[in-house]
Amino acid sequence: MDSQVTAVGRVASRAQTAAWPVRSGAIPPLADGFSVRTESAPDLGAALAPGATVVLGPGRAATAGPRDWLSSCGKTQLAVYSAESLWRSGGLDLLVWVVATSRRSVLSGFMEAAAAIKSDHVGDAESVASHFVGWLGETNRSWLVVLDDLRNVEDIEGLWPAGPGGRTLITTTNPAAVPGDHPALALQLREFSTREALSYLMGRLTADPDQRIGAIDLVADLGCEPPALFQASAVIASSGLSCRDYRDFFAQRRAHLAEAADHEQGAAAVTWTISVEQAERLAPGGGGQYLLALAALLDGHAIPGEVFTAAATCEYLSAGTKSPMDPSRAWRALLSLERVGLLIVDPATTPPTARMGSVVQAAIRAATPKRVAELAARAAADALLEVWPAAEPQAWLAENLRACAASLWRAAGDVLWSEGGVHPALVRAGQSLDSARMTGEAVAYWRDLAEANDRILGSGSADTLAAGARLAAALVTAGQTEDAVRWSQWVLAGRARLLGRDHPDTIAARIDLGRAFVAAGQADAALPILEEAAGECEQVLGADRPETLAAREELAIACLSAGKAEEAIGLYRRTLADRERVQGLRHLDTMTTRQRLAEAYLADGRVKDAISQLKRLLSDREKVQGADMLDTIVARASLASAYHSAGRMALAVQLHEQACQGYERVLGPDARETLARRANLANAYYTVGRLSDARSTLRDIIERCERNLPADDPLTATVRESLTNIAGE
Repeated sequence: MDSQVTAVGRVASRAQTAAWPVRSGAIPPLADGFSVRTESAPDLGAALAPGATVVLGPGRAATAGPRDWLSSCGKTQLAVYSAESLWRSGGLDLLVWVVATSRRSVLSGFMEAAAAIKSDHVGDAESVASHFVGWLGETNRSWLVVLDDLRNVEDIEGLWPAGPGGRTLITTTNPAAVPGDHPALALQLREFSTREALSYLMGRLTADPDQRIGAIDLVADLGCEPPALFQASAVIASSGLSCRDYRDFFAQRRAHLAEAADHEQGAAAVTWTISVEQAERLAPGGGGQYLLALAALLDGHAIPGEVFTAAATCEYLSAGTKSPMDPSRAWRALLSLERVGLLIVDPATTPPTARMGSVVQAAIRAATPKRVAELAARAAADALLEVWPAAEPQAWLAENLRACAASLWRAAGDVLWSEGGVHPALVRAGQSLDSARMTGEAVAYWRDLAEANDRILGSGSADTLAAGARLAAALVTAGQTEDAVRWSQWVLAGRARLLGRDHPDTIAARIDLGRAFVAAGQADAALPILEEAAGECEQVLGADRPETLAAREELAIACLSAGKAEEAIGLYRRTLADRERVQGLRHLDTMTTRQRLAEAYLADGRVKDAISQLKRLLSDREKVQGADMLDTIVARASLASAYHSAGRMALAVQLHEQACQGYERVLGPDARETLARRANLANAYYTVGRLSDARSTLRDIIERCERNLPADDPLTATVRESLTNIAGE
């Protein structure tokens, strides 16, 4: 038992190996000329005391419509300054920045933070995020979580960060985004005071003092609006104009817009149009307005810079210029938009990201001609698909791409569908949700896509059926098996009508339906379906094709689930022989089939045969994948259980201990699978008479189960019952 305790102690400290202090999330850079705003901004430093929740919103009620310029009053910038000030002062162990515009982005931000602190918890996105928020409530470390641009209270339901050592800062334009049952201090941020506005403008115009002529009058005309001052100062600084010259342009433009709209426009509603013209002067023929139209369709919190230099973007920009566009010219056009205050480029991230205010985006979308908007939407979708990495090694980049795809879908709507079907970028976004383990979000996404495909393309289209198939798979993952069966049946019927019964896609749909029935606990219903599918695969595709071998294994799984172990063993043995012949003795698929054959042997009580297969499997896994890969650890645990069943307890205990150590290294000591394996170890201790070790192990498991698993998790009850039985002896 000493070796077991040592291993647990060593691994339990794994969560403490993070290099504190820790930062998580892409924090926006401070804009050039940022002002602390001692007169118009609240004192966040004093408000953000440990245990506090502060909500920072605009000082004026939001106006109707998408272009509420006064809502863009610098909330995010003030939040950045406060967060960075706390960080630099050494007052934080953990700083987490989360874009909170949707449930998906909140989940992604918390998952990234959990990874940053080396959390051992595994599971889907909801589980990991919930566990992280629970950790925030218990830890004695100091932390700050910034939820930037929170829009709906539903997006943080069950994920409200709170704790005595923590601070939560929320920026929002929607006061209803914060529920009343959570105590929070609401602070309002107004436009600049006259003194602040003048100081800001003068600070931005340092290269040529003559440009400051007329600054006082310009500040008055702009109404001290932060976005208007930002754009106006950017145009002046990038030109030979003075404040007086800009004021004349501004007055003329405002009068022209007022005449067209039959009412006077706010300052920022005028200044952005002047910025657009200046951008074109800085990069003539550079396609700046076309680039703006594209950027306005994507998620303005973080657009990956690669999108702007993608081949698809360059081809689109060439249509608005007199010569072909290359990536370097496209990037210069983007920088010209930054110079005039229409967006910010953050070079600190890799790849760099562009940030654009939602109000500016709305104004650009409204002013973009329909033909250009449609071209921009298709180009943006092509560019997203072009730069989307297959493996998604950077979680934050994948979330940025997903957010951009979602924003594009909202803005462009049906433009992303054509006679050829739905744009593949929307499919890629759903696949990204699947791979990120955002189970609930994936179900909602595939349902929305299936409904959109049905409305636009019709229920019998290949794309509609493909989205339905992905929805069914997501429902299985989410445990919503009854709905998964219904959708799988619908997909199978549709593909049979569209493609015929013997088409490979129809056969695949039949396999999916069988798998859904098995997941729903209806193995008897799955058997005839999978038998038919396996036979069709062999006839249509060939006996040695991977699809055929996989179909046969699905049938074997159903047989085992239906209690027909002998039939499952026969199928697995045949498949294993075929895989060894076609794919090789140590191919990963071959080893997986060997694992399943051994499990079938155990289910049928043929322990000796199971041990033979598992010994071979463990050796192969160690040689091909290494001793610390999860597949190898699973094989070791399976062999331990087989030895246990055979009564060979010395080997069983040794392998159980090794397997538990492996699970703790890879999944962490609190993962459900780790706890279940340790329960097996406790059972082995009990069998060999090590009652004290069995009791201490079970007590530790119960404590971890209660702390990390849902209250109704059956593992907790099972382990508690085992401890009661041992204590009663």
